[in-house]
Amino acid sequence: MPHCIIEYSKALESTLNIKTLVQCVHSSVAASGLFSEKAIKTRAIAYPHHQTATSEGSFIHITIRLFDGRTEEQKIALSHAVLDDAVRQVKDVASITVETVNIHKASYASHSR
Repeated sequence: MPHCIIEYSKALESTLNIKTLVQCVHSSVAASGLFSEKAIKTRAIAYPHHQTATSEGSFIHITIRLFDGRTEEQKIALSHAVLDDAVRQVKDVASITVETVNIHKASYASHSR
């Protein structure tokens, strides 16, 4: 754990290496020291249709879903570190946002092989 989900405007694929962005977010979360790198899962989802405010400006939104156990200060530091690294990696994106969301552990189910 955690699950890092990168949502982005599909149009960015013509100017941005999404694999590099995934690696950037993954590395940023690992560098926080809050998680074992083996436990971090990072993926990206493109949205062909979207609207940001009154335009169709490009966006990246990163959600970091994690179990309880981190302090507010740790989650704030994590969000800001991931945002700072993403901003350094990505140019010409109208909006980049990051949030941390707690997973309700009791209702979480998982199966791995």
